[in-house]
Amino acid sequence: AREVYRLVCDETHALVKEQYALLNDEILPQLASEGIRFLKRGDWSPAQREWISAFFFREVMPVITPIGLDPSHPFPRVLNKSLNFAVELEGRDAFGRSSDAAIVQAPRVLPRVIQLPRELGDSEYCFVFLSSILHEFVHELFAGMKVLGCYQFRVTRNSNLFVGEEAVKNLRTKIQGELPQRHFGDAVRLEVANNCSEAMTEFLLGQFNLTERDLYRVAGPVNLVRLMQVPDWVMRDNLKFKPFKPGTPKALQKSSNLFEAIRGGDILLHHPYQSFNPIIELLEQSATDPQVVAIKMTVYRTGTDSVLMQSLQRAAQNGKEVTVVVELMARFDEEANIGWATKLEEVGAHVIYGVVGYKVH
Repeated sequence: AREVYRLVCDETHALVKEQYALLNDEILPQLASEGIRFLKRGDWSPAQREWISAFFFREVMPVITPIGLDPSHPFPRVLNKSLNFAVELEGRDAFGRSSDAAIVQAPRVLPRVIQLPRELGDSEYCFVFLSSILHEFVHELFAGMKVLGCYQFRVTRNSNLFVGEEAVKNLRTKIQGELPQRHFGDAVRLEVANNCSEAMTEFLLGQFNLTERDLYRVAGPVNLVRLMQVPDWVMRDNLKFKPFKPGTPKALQKSSNLFEAIRGGDILLHHPYQSFNPIIELLEQSATDPQVVAIKMTVYRTGTDSVLMQSLQRAAQNGKEVTVVVELMARFDEEANIGWATKLEEVGAHVIYGVVGYKVH
């Protein structure tokens, strides 16, 4: 197992290195050539700095609570994959306390990428990372102290739910009990900014009981997933793939009644190339069709807003015999599944909880 883990780590380190090389050497320069810039602190104009400073004091500072580390203030519990900053300090704070380190946790309510007003930029679109703003103004959080260094970091934790065979009889209750602790599982990976000092890096590794092999130094934001929202802000269709429109089989184009179409012959839906709407329409029609007496299905992932589950609720309310096998071990969707299962039970549906062998989305 250790040998397999070593090979996985080697491959993952190489992938992460390639990922950030693509970001810094290809993607960001090409975006800049198209008038879409991510501004570094050294590139801010006086007007941009003034706007960003106002944003920090108005939106960021009120929701941040810096935690100085000393014997009476131990290292805080860090949420899985949350953005945090390790700060090296010198001097005494406003209360006369001395601390050489502090942790600043960025609440998830704060955007990780901020778009500047168009009139402030020399490009069509200008963005600033939250991490850049915190680096620039972190000294405002430590009055009377000198900031020697500020480094973003993120820890990935083991998010598996541990449910023994003896708990299967009351699986829902067991999983509900495990969910609150999911974000505080054992650490498995530490990502730090590539300028993080050796002393702070060693300190963080020690806090999370990790080794050098579990450390990833990155040349940019520690969570690139947050960049996925940027294309929605940039109104440049020539830089985007055309939206894909899933097709509908000819047999379903001829009739709005799914049951009539099915009587004419079997219909194969090939997802995601063909639309999922016929499945939703089939359930919606089944919920109100007087000839439908029972609906039985397996549900794997639902989401918090599910038209499919609403149709099943409506069917049960209309007197149909609704039986649903709900997969409780749907990774990161357990809470949503339990919520829907409870709602179905409340309207008279028969819900079977279990760990399903074949996953059905």
